[in-house]
Amino acid sequence: MFEGPLTESIIKRAREKKILDIRIHDIRSFTTDKHKSVDDCPFGGGAGMVMKPEPIVRALKGLGLGKKGKKTSTVVYLSPQGEPLNQRILKGFSLKKRMVLLCGHYEGIDERVMSFVDKEISIGDYVLTGGELPAMVLIDAVARLLPGVVKEKSSVERDSFYGGILDYPHYTRPREFLGKAVPEVLLSGDHGAIEKWRKEQALRQTLKKRPDLLRKANLAKQDRKILEKIERHKE
Repeated sequence: MFEGPLTESIIKRAREKKILDIRIHDIRSFTTDKHKSVDDCPFGGGAGMVMKPEPIVRALKGLGLGKKGKKTSTVVYLSPQGEPLNQRILKGFSLKKRMVLLCGHYEGIDERVMSFVDKEISIGDYVLTGGELPAMVLIDAVARLLPGVVKEKSSVERDSFYGGILDYPHYTRPREFLGKAVPEVLLSGDHGAIEKWRKEQALRQTLKKRPDLLRKANLAKQDRKILEKIERHKE
């Protein structure tokens, strides 16, 4: 599952430049029985299977602990019950030297494994077949924050959510399409006016699409004035 997404585009280049080192480990390789069993029926009955604790803990100890038992990695478990992933968490992850991503499957993992987990993360309030896709999302999002991965640092800093609000609208050629023209300010060459327009539009977009973000955003005094002006004109 990981082969395609992790060998293309920005992730591929980051790996080639040795900025990012990604290694895939199959939980089955940490089993001891001849069938390489990683799941079993849940105690108490019920539908589905549960991932067994022994192979997972064996894997985590082998990958996340040093020779003397000292922890060398941050263990993240991808689960729908985890804390919702956001840019703040991603920034913290981008500072980690080494991480182990545990991908849940079936009905989840044996609860006793959780004592080895540092952070439980969800990418949304819905259920997927397993934690592989969320792990890929996390890898991609963290990679963008690593120095040298994205060519232009300013591109990352202007991404939606980086500063707590959404991005401003973007335009390219042609200057007119389907009767809609590119805003004149973007053609003016006045960088101050362009920057002001972009800030206002970013706040406008956030107010319209994700007003919940504004309650948590650390906005500058000038940004709050712009926001107040936008809200007044809505009335």
